[in-house]
Amino acid sequence: MSGTNKKLFGGGFHHVFLKVSDIEKSIKFYTEVLGFIEKTSWGTGAGKMVLLDTGDGNYFELGQGDANEGGRYQHVALRTDNCDKAIETVRQAGAEITMEPRDIDLPTDPPIKIRIAFFKGPDGEVIELFQNEAT
Repeated sequence: MSGTNKKLFGGGFHHVFLKVSDIEKSIKFYTEVLGFIEKTSWGTGAGKMVLLDTGDGNYFELGQGDANEGGRYQHVALRTDNCDKAIETVRQAGAEITMEPRDIDLPTDPPIKIRIAFFKGPDGEVIELFQNEAT
């Protein structure tokens, strides 16, 4: 399905690239704990890359390397239908929870009620769980 962003001729989230220190550990975390599906991979050893489908055709691209090299994103938000259950899943896997689930009214007109939580992935990457029926 094509997006509606006329400047990008489609648009929408496709992937977030993340350098990880242990690609096999990260693949295991994202597939077994968060339910992502490995769609394709290429390269070997230090050059291995993988695309993981997050569940709706959007991807995490993981590459082996120094996780502290280059730019870092602030966080990536993942859609969820149940923020509380999702945070318990990552808690059970030993992930560090940085913000417990909480309800927030986004200051839009009219305000949009959301429920969010934050945790850290295997290399300290910040991940937000975002629950909202409208998005």
